[in-house]
Amino acid sequence: MVNRSTLIAALMLITGAAIFGQGLVLTAKAELAQVLLARAWTRAIDGEVAATPWPWADTWPVARLSVPALGQHAIVLAEAGGEALAFGPALLNVSAAPGEPGTAIIAAHRDTHFEFLKDLTAGDTVMLETASGHRIEYRVTHTQIVDATRSGIEPQTGPSRLALVTCWPFGALVPGPERYVVWAEKQGQA
Repeated sequence: MVNRSTLIAALMLITGAAIFGQGLVLTAKAELAQVLLARAWTRAIDGEVAATPWPWADTWPVARLSVPALGQHAIVLAEAGGEALAFGPALLNVSAAPGEPGTAIIAAHRDTHFEFLKDLTAGDTVMLETASGHRIEYRVTHTQIVDATRSGIEPQTGPSRLALVTCWPFGALVPGPERYVVWAEKQGQA
């Protein structure tokens, strides 16, 4: 007969193995998604409209974001559905198109694709390359912590700007009402 402490230890071991295995599966899915997104981005550059990374995807690449000083880059997805943020940053539907008058708003999770936002400072360069081949250079002007319901971001007014948005504070385990915004101005405009 198995004693109670041996049974509890076995259950804890099985639970730990299941959690560890789930973590491995999620990591593998994330890595595979990045490969598929890169392939879809290549097809988008080649002119394919709405080049989905996999057949059932509800999003597609619209730009490539990079921060040369930090060695960071990510494929930016169309915000076509709620799952887009699980795979990468998303250009919000309400925002201006990158490089056009108004604010292009790109959002991503603070603990994955936009974890590096905490390291951006005024003067840093953020590059956006669109699927049509346009390269747009933005210069970070400042950062701001805002309430998600009263962010002050006006997407359709003003000069060409970029707002990179993620949850605040970094490292938190639960979502909260505040957002961290990195503001950047398009370079070469009058």
